[in-house]
Amino acid sequence: MSPLQWQACALALSTSLLAMPVTVLAKEQPRLAQAAATKAGAFSNPLFDNGADPWLEYFDGNYYLTTTTWTSQLVMRKSPTLAGLAKATPVYVWSDTDPKRCCNFWAFEFHRLKGPNGYRWYLMYTAGQDGTLDHQHLNVLESAGDDPMGPYQYKGAMMPDSWNIDGSYLEHNGNLYLLYSQWQGDEQLNLIAQMDNPWTLTAGKQHQVLTRPVLGWETSGRKVTEGAAALKYNGRTFVTYSASFCDTADYKLGLMELVGDDALNPAHWKKHDKPVFSRTGQVFGPGHNGFFKSPDGKEHWLVYHGNDKASQGCGASRSLRAQKFSFDPKGLPLFGEPLAPGIQVARPSGEQGPRIGKVQGLAYRLRDKNSGLCLATSQPDDKAGRKTAQSQLAACDKANLWQPDAMATAAVRLVDSASGQVLAGAGHLETKGVNAAELQPWRDQNQQQWQFNATADGWSSLHNLANNQTLSCGTGHKNCGPWQLLPQGVFALISQQSGKVLTAGGCDKAAANEALVTQQRWRGEPCQQWQAFVLPEQTTGGAAEQTRLAGLQFKSQQQPELCLAIQEDAVVPGAKLVQSSCKAKTAAWQLSFGKGGALLLSNSYSKQVLDLASCGLADGTMLAQAPANGTACQLFHLRAVQ
Repeated sequence: MSPLQWQACALALSTSLLAMPVTVLAKEQPRLAQAAATKAGAFSNPLFDNGADPWLEYFDGNYYLTTTTWTSQLVMRKSPTLAGLAKATPVYVWSDTDPKRCCNFWAFEFHRLKGPNGYRWYLMYTAGQDGTLDHQHLNVLESAGDDPMGPYQYKGAMMPDSWNIDGSYLEHNGNLYLLYSQWQGDEQLNLIAQMDNPWTLTAGKQHQVLTRPVLGWETSGRKVTEGAAALKYNGRTFVTYSASFCDTADYKLGLMELVGDDALNPAHWKKHDKPVFSRTGQVFGPGHNGFFKSPDGKEHWLVYHGNDKASQGCGASRSLRAQKFSFDPKGLPLFGEPLAPGIQVARPSGEQGPRIGKVQGLAYRLRDKNSGLCLATSQPDDKAGRKTAQSQLAACDKANLWQPDAMATAAVRLVDSASGQVLAGAGHLETKGVNAAELQPWRDQNQQQWQFNATADGWSSLHNLANNQTLSCGTGHKNCGPWQLLPQGVFALISQQSGKVLTAGGCDKAAANEALVTQQRWRGEPCQQWQAFVLPEQTTGGAAEQTRLAGLQFKSQQQPELCLAIQEDAVVPGAKLVQSSCKAKTAAWQLSFGKGGALLLSNSYSKQVLDLASCGLADGTMLAQAPANGTACQLFHLRAVQ
């Protein structure tokens, strides 16, 4: 549809969503599957409501999912199981307040491509201006590393002065191409253009029409083709696209195939004369799809949105759906028809493992309160019949590095960075209420999941999800814990609300002490990169009953002689976050896990938590302290950047 038609169709929805408090959006919980699954890991469509324009990838042990928000924020969900996405915490990985591209975020896609600095995730999305849909255009972000959760840096807009939406990438014969949709006259077309890199079009190369709505099934309501997505199979290149007006029940998928070598030559593309995925009597308007493979790589899956009623259209009623598909003997994709709501769908193959491998995320060491040692595992001893390493304690510089990988529940799986295995309750008890543990391949079992529960003094107890028993650490340390989280390496501190990063002193190397810390978009500068350090050894109590104090200091790579603290060591709510002397009373912080892998940063002295002022999205928004209130504005993620 035209920009004006888009505005008439969606402005009311966009306005109402933008008017909602950001905290309400952050707390949005997707709908559970409509029918109870009787088999572990099974699900039924739709996975959750308001899941338009989905894009899904399986990478390094997790599914990552984006859907249209209509707001000024890009949302990402993550889960090691497809069914878990229904309950996964929405995390905002990017937001923007630039008036030229601030609003009406649509159709996010993220692709792992080789850029100038190696493989990165390139997140392309449609955005425009407040109060109108006439200026929607494509924008591109680049991840700092190999983690789809970011942080992301803004790279640019390919065609900022024209209306263009639904961007996707196609790689062919060593070249990179942009697929996008645009109006020409009364027809909405899909076009293809060559690229120099994932955010720059090749100058002088003509953009070619890939699909034009000329067949009857492409013109229901309006003459529309949009939402192109590439599919590779056995050396062949296909592109699906969505046809007809999205506000009708007849929105559907068509298919193109590249039958020659030149992706910019229209004669080298063949359009199939019939749709390949259409409405049924129970699912309406299925379209705007993506593709992903099962964890073992053996199955092909389709992700798309659809409606439960013929009267529903382009708004928030569109819900997320997924199903397996196959190929016929000639190598053509067979998508079948949309699965009816409530039909049980078996989990993708390989989800239950056994899986050994890396996951994305910052590594931590876990420090025991009483001994000052850290959680480790013994070496396997096959002669004694033990094939998996048992939990124990060791000096922190020699202990295991653990990646707490967030589940859809409040639990995490603790992945050993070296072996790629997870810590699991071994199923036998050394003493009542104490759980022996060992390393195992991931099998999606409750005994392989753990929950950190914050204690009053800044430490966290560690409980097994299967039996709620605390972790045992081997001979002489059966009652180890609670634990202190010790972040390792260099990381960005990212707001779950805005996707912006904590930035020290305005990046001014000559900044004086007490320079304010604000949030800014990620630029990869030293003032946005942090490390955590354990406070100098401090204990309380008599010689017989000494306990260690919990506390970390955060220092920027730009000014490592300073620490994050509260301005003037104030204890009142609203006091601002600054860089100050590491001897300041408020220079010590405590970490505790929240749902979705987010962290709450509590000040050891003031007993208040780090808070994003007014839940703001703008660059330069202040960070301050406030009483804990349970909103996303007080949750932060530590993401590795080096």
